[in-house]
This record gives sequence, structure tokens and C-alpha cells, in this order.
Amino acid sequence: MDSTSLIAWSVLFGGIGIGYLTYGRRKKAVVPLCTGLSLLVFPYFMSSVGMLLIVGTILVTIPYFIKI
Repeated sequence: MDSTSLIAWSVLFGGIGIGYLTYGRRKKAVVPLCTGLSLLVFPYFMSSVGMLLIVGTILVTIPYFIKI
């Protein structure tokens, strides 16, 4: 069950990362672009579901609080 949920959460955060990445490229916005790129890359380095959820949630909320 642990590896299945890890893969499912990784796919979800990767999909959100694709959205941020395309939005950042289209609008020339730096914060969504960097956040999208990091959301695509960071699941490869996480081995725990708990840490994946914590880091993913923080990365998803960064563009909401930082508007550059």
C-alpha cells in the first residue's frame, strides 16, 4: 500500500507541477515556473509518503503567498 500511495501522490503533484510550469512559461512568471519545475522533480527524491505530502503541499502553496 505504501508504494501505491507514493506513486499516486507523485502523479498528482507532477500534474500540478505541469500546470504551474506551463502557466509560468506562458505568463513569464518566475515563481510558478520554478515551483512547477520543482514539483516535477522532487518526488524522485522522496521515499516516505508523509514527507512527500508535506513538501508537496508547501510547494503547491508557494505561488499563492509569493507574487512576483
